[in-house]
Order: sequence, then structure tokens, then C-alpha cells
Amino acid sequence: MGVLALSLVAGGFAAASPRSGDGAESGPPWLAPAFRATGAAPSRPGAARPLPWAVGAEPAPRAPTPSPSPVAAAPRPPPCAPAALEERAGRLLLVGLPEVTSPDDPLLAEVADVGVSGVLLTHTNVVGPRQVRALVGALRSAAGGALLVAVDEEPGRVRTFEELFGFVPSARRLANERTPAEVRDLGRETGLFLSGLGVDVNFAPVADLDGGPREDTIGDRSFSADPGTAADYALAYARGLRDAGVTPVVKHFPGRSDAAGDDHVGKSVATTPLAELVESDVAPFRDLVDAGAPVVMMGNVVYEALDPAAPASMSPAAYGMLRDIGFEGVAITDSIGMGAVNLRWDYGEATVKAVAAGADGVLATDGWGARWMRDALVDAVQSGRLSEARLNDAAARMTALAGGDPQALACRPTDLPQLR
Repeated sequence: MGVLALSLVAGGFAAASPRSGDGAESGPPWLAPAFRATGAAPSRPGAARPLPWAVGAEPAPRAPTPSPSPVAAAPRPPPCAPAALEERAGRLLLVGLPEVTSPDDPLLAEVADVGVSGVLLTHTNVVGPRQVRALVGALRSAAGGALLVAVDEEPGRVRTFEELFGFVPSARRLANERTPAEVRDLGRETGLFLSGLGVDVNFAPVADLDGGPREDTIGDRSFSADPGTAADYALAYARGLRDAGVTPVVKHFPGRSDAAGDDHVGKSVATTPLAELVESDVAPFRDLVDAGAPVVMMGNVVYEALDPAAPASMSPAAYGMLRDIGFEGVAITDSIGMGAVNLRWDYGEATVKAVAAGADGVLATDGWGARWMRDALVDAVQSGRLSEARLNDAAARMTALAGGDPQALACRPTDLPQLR
């Protein structure tokens, strides 16, 4: 994402298995017909392992199930009462604080009252280190509990603290001039700087492939056009952040090397055939998911071969693809204030649409829209447009990410992946 805003929904697809009798096979709705027919698992060049959703694979033998021994019935746990619906709905939101620099700004009290999971700091919130620490301290004090403080601090041109942290080469240049170990060191150095300001989430690294010139929406924000190289360097940077205690966010799934148009200002479309998308753009994300990436950001690009009706951040097919490659962490939207979303749906409708599609967290750059977003979720659950179980799953994941108690909030014990 650039300097942005937010939104989220569930709807994963179960991996297909061969039908008995006629030998026919099926696959996830987003899987290319050729792969459904043959069971072949697309992969990046040189990768021999099958994808988690590949069909036609030989099932592993099952050990015989021992006969149960008669035991006394275990006592039933006491019934769980979730928090108020408004509180659970508020936990799905991450919002920006445009132009806010003072701990006394009324927007701090507003987002605390709505009960958001987190806030996004941008360059408009930054005057100096002491001021940022005071602002973060006031935010946490107002929240009265677990609160995520996130930034966009990538290598290169998308920065929150460029004037404080100093120059950092672009991701493309880092991959050309440095080793993955050196990039991990840079990620650690960046993470230590961020944690020193009270920041605990960084919307980086970019795992998209390099699809064009520097001025492109991604361009030199990507480590490489090669899936393996992009994965190696993105994972190194993510591990460096993790080493410093900062949560990395891998973006922008399912990859946008072929996207035309700038989704910050309007519609952006990728025409990549589905088989090619899976084999190339998705490959770095698959590698980071396999390594335990805890958070993935969904892009605001429309993928014609996947879902021509909606950008990935609003598409059940895109969230289904993410879950089908094995992701069990937190899926958040790119900003719903970006033109690709906001020119079609307002904050409230986009929030409901995203969560219904499979988002756990919805990002919006303007915190004054948080109450509107929360109330839209509450209304959608009460009217039956949005499953309360879907909202509870999302609220539990976001609460776990923030270090809160998902069982107490939503009656959902939740363990998130840990980056290895």
C-alpha cells in the first residue's frame, strides 16, 4: 500500500479431492481448468513440492484408530459469553489519524471510544521522535488495552520516518547489491528503530514481483521479478523485523506485477492468466506463508481470471486462494480509502463487503470514519447480511494479533502463525 486507508470478509474454498467412481477431479473455483483436469501443481521454476491445494495427490496412509477406553465424561466448560457486538465489530478496524500530531487531538478519543484494534501512523503524524512517542503513549492510554500501532516503513520510497531514520535504498537495489543476510540486518535495524518509537506493526515487506519501471505503483518497491529471489529477500526483511519484535505484514496478495492503473486513484486491473498468476506472482507469498508469516495484506487490484467483479480485498475468491495455500493468520485489506475501492463503495459498505469476503481487518486512512465502519458491521450482523460467526473469527484473530484475549472477546481460542 502507499499512504492509505482500510476494509475486510470470509469465504475460503476447501481444496478439492478426486471424486470416486468415474475418476473425474475438481479443484478450488479459482484453480485453472488445466490443473483441475490433470492434478498438476503449478510452482515457480525449480520448485518441486506440490501446492497444498493440488488435486490427484496420493493420500498419506492413516494409522489405525485405537478403540476408545471407557472413561468418565469430561466436565463441560462453562458457557462463554462474548463481548458486546459493538466491541467485537470495533476490533476489526485499523484506521489512520490524518494530520494528527498532538496527544490532545480529539480524534484520539474518538477512535478509542469506537474500540479499534489499531491505528496507522503516516508522515503527517511525525514531527520528531519525542513527539511520536508522546502520541503513541497517548493512543495506548486512551485505548485502555491492547492496541496495534502500525506504519508503512518500506525500503525505498514508501516511508513514514524517512526524515528521522535516514536514507534506505529501494528493495530492488537491495536485492541487486546486498545479500539476504544483510537485508535481514537492515530489517532488524528498522525494527529496532520502530519499536523504540512504540510501533509494533510494519506494513512491509512487499512480496509483489517487479513488473516495471521505478515510477510504477510497485516497480522498485519489489525485490525482484524472479519469484525465488523476491521470496528470499522479502523473507529476510520480514525476519529482521521479527527479530526486533515488530510484526511484518506481507503485501499485496495475490501479487500485482501485471496490474495496469494506479489503485490509489482508481481501478487497477491484472489480466494475468490464472495458471501464470499461481506459478509466478503467488509463489513468494506461498513461501512466506510456509515460513509462518502472521499477517498478509490483500491488494486492491481486480484480477480478471480470479474475480472480475471485485478487487482482491473485496473478493471471496482471493481470500479463498490465500487460505488454500495454507495461510492461517490475519488477512487485512489495503486501504478502503483508495480510489479502487472508495469510488465504488463507501466506508461502511466496503467494510461489510471485505469482512464478508474473508478479511479479518479493514484498513482505512481516516479515523473519523471508524464509527461509521463499526456501525455498518453491527447493522450487517443484526440484519443477517453478515454472519456473526465470520465476525467473531475476524475479531478473535485481530485481538490475538494485538496481544489481547480472543477467548474473552469472541469465545474463540486463537493461535496465529509464528514466523520461523
